[in-house]
Amino acid sequence: MLSLLHIENIAVIECADISFHKGFNILTGETGAGKSIIIDGISAILGERAYRDMIRTGSDKATVRAVFTDVPKLSWFEENAVEYDPETVIMREVHLDGKNVCRVNGTLINVSALRKLGLQLINIHGQHDSASLFDEANHLQFLDAYGGNDDLLRNYAEKYEALTVLRREIQRLTMDEGEKLRRMETFRYQIDEISKAELQPGEDEALDQRRKLLQNAEKVSDGMNTAVECLYGGDDSDGAASLLQQAERELARLQKYTDAFDGLREKISDLMYQVQDAAEEVRDARDELSYSADELEQIESRLDVIHRLRRKYGATCEDILQYLDQAKQELDEIEFADDHMERLKSKCDKAEQAAVAAAMELRNSRKSTAAVLSEKILSELSQLDMPRVQFSCQFSEIELSANGADQVAFYMSANAGEALKPLSKVASGGELARIMLAMKNVLAQQDWVQTLVFDEVDTGVSGRAAQKVAEKLRSVAKNKQVLCVTHLPQLAAFGDTHLLIAKEERQGRTYTTVTPLDLDGRKQELARIIGGAVITENTLKSAEEMLLCRT
Repeated sequence: MLSLLHIENIAVIECADISFHKGFNILTGETGAGKSIIIDGISAILGERAYRDMIRTGSDKATVRAVFTDVPKLSWFEENAVEYDPETVIMREVHLDGKNVCRVNGTLINVSALRKLGLQLINIHGQHDSASLFDEANHLQFLDAYGGNDDLLRNYAEKYEALTVLRREIQRLTMDEGEKLRRMETFRYQIDEISKAELQPGEDEALDQRRKLLQNAEKVSDGMNTAVECLYGGDDSDGAASLLQQAERELARLQKYTDAFDGLREKISDLMYQVQDAAEEVRDARDELSYSADELEQIESRLDVIHRLRRKYGATCEDILQYLDQAKQELDEIEFADDHMERLKSKCDKAEQAAVAAAMELRNSRKSTAAVLSEKILSELSQLDMPRVQFSCQFSEIELSANGADQVAFYMSANAGEALKPLSKVASGGELARIMLAMKNVLAQQDWVQTLVFDEVDTGVSGRAAQKVAEKLRSVAKNKQVLCVTHLPQLAAFGDTHLLIAKEERQGRTYTTVTPLDLDGRKQELARIIGGAVITENTLKSAEEMLLCRT
């Protein structure tokens, strides 16, 4: 339930704290007072799109903060690493540079994650919200949501995906004989060319290293000779090993005078042995060093072969060998395509039968759901002073698709004797508002979202119909929190909590205020809605009577 909404620097609202309560919350005020801005604020904390234009002139950011109480332990909290608290606080900042900062219980999240949470906390139904209900592309989704067909949809989706994969594989293998021969010839040539090269994994890298060594063999040889001389010594100088040996002997002679240098002598002795070992390794490596112009020429020739293959089949020997395996596999598939095709067709037939069976199971559930949905919507419309309306879910059978084998459209007739027609073509503005309310109310019964917002859904409704809409919203508010922006006195009178949205000018700036109304305040506001600018004793009495007569 939405308990508190804090709005700061959005359009004409500089700062407002709005408390909402359980039951039926009414928001009224003059046109342009800022009622829609409050709805925009709620939309913002639900993760809907927020624009820089909404920021109040002179401010660098807009802030909305909402407190929700009795929030269930949704899986969303764990999935987004947000600490769960039944009193959940959502904050969103919109900056002039377009940056959005969103936090839930203090944890920073992105807008898309906020939107997923928002869908589970509040449903907003606007005066233009009927577009989604009247779009036939959405009717199947509404029907499945009401019927709770998630498991059947998942089962069908698995079967349909398996069928789709097999169909794609059959299509891939289907080709004319000319194309088949061309591809076989190409693969055979490629396989033969790569196989003749007898490549080894990593061969190109090893050859590159050997070529580099051979191209610089003289420098390498000179360096090795110098290293051996440095370690072993030469005709004119002692090497490191010999010098260390001399140092070790000199320190050993000092033992007869003092043992202070014993540790140092041991270190030098260890170094001497290490240097001798290193000298042996360097000398062996020098002696093993061999190279010839013929070897370099052979390597260049081999690398040229590998280079030509790399240009065609892959960047490394491993890539080329992988392509070879793939070519062999595809050649095998083409050569034995007929046998493989028969096996695939057999599997495809079985997969299609399984998908059709799942689609039929889904269809049966949908038709059962459609009967219940139609009955409940008709009942709701009857309560909304449309007793002669007819409503039906029309089914059309289609080819298997991602959503099954059904196409569904909502049809109705608003008046006795009129034929059923698509929903969007048969209703007046006032009838559309009641139809939308009826359908929303029925669909909301399957939805555990606890807060519903109705933004001027009463447009085009008056008189007896307005009274019925008010009674219906009051009924909905017994089980859910309802926030309703309205210009109808019938609806305003039924509210449990009434908030007045007003604007005023101070020092050349416009400010919006939100005031909870007591009984006298409600009388004044209802009288204004009934009579306009001039409030008379009669309008006040009418307002008082409406408040006293509400049930």
